[in-house]
Amino acid sequence: MNTILSLQQVSKTYRSGNRDLTVLDHVSFDVPAGSTMAIVGPSGSGKTTLLGLCAGLDRATSGSVHLHDTRLDGLSEDQLAAVRNRYVGFIFQNFQLLPTLTALENVMVPLELRGEKNIRPRALDLLDKVGLADRSHHYPTQLSGGEQQRVSLARAFSNQPQILFADEPTGNLDAETSEKVVHLLFDLNRDAGTTLVLVTHDLDLAAKTQRIIRIKGGRISSDERVGMQDSN
Repeated sequence: MNTILSLQQVSKTYRSGNRDLTVLDHVSFDVPAGSTMAIVGPSGSGKTTLLGLCAGLDRATSGSVHLHDTRLDGLSEDQLAAVRNRYVGFIFQNFQLLPTLTALENVMVPLELRGEKNIRPRALDLLDKVGLADRSHHYPTQLSGGEQQRVSLARAFSNQPQILFADEPTGNLDAETSEKVVHLLFDLNRDAGTTLVLVTHDLDLAAKTQRIIRIKGGRISSDERVGMQDSN
């Protein structure tokens, strides 16, 4: 199986006052294309920092990150943005929808950035898949938290990403809404054959993936293959 993401001896250090704070310390792993993986660990363990490095949103202090055969360290900001726009989808805990755009317009944004044509039908189809076809002209403030996250799911899959990064995708949702969003996430991911890497505190959610990497003190404390799981 092809490797879509590879980290080799990746470290991240921040300057804090007059001392260095190491958030990640020589982290290495490969992610096969089409697989699902969760990164778990206590608050402050470096999970979100690690996700940002994987996605090219941040730069490692040392080591290398390869995404789809492209080495990210050394790329300019414009080059990193081009890689993300071509290969990557994102789902965030706080949704990060553009408040001045409707649900439909939010889903269309990644496609517009790629200069694609005839994008409205694809965006409407994705909204229909997440059960929001009748809410396409509503703005984020007119939607519940669960509805906003479903819009962000549709947006994440709109540019047909090869890898999807999800940072606490159910962190701001109640249990019932979380369950619905998780089902949609795994169903859409399965249908699209996308690689999924998610950060979560929810061990039940992590258990739905094929692999769980635990981070503690900036290092990998365990890397467990849990096999193919079913989201239903």
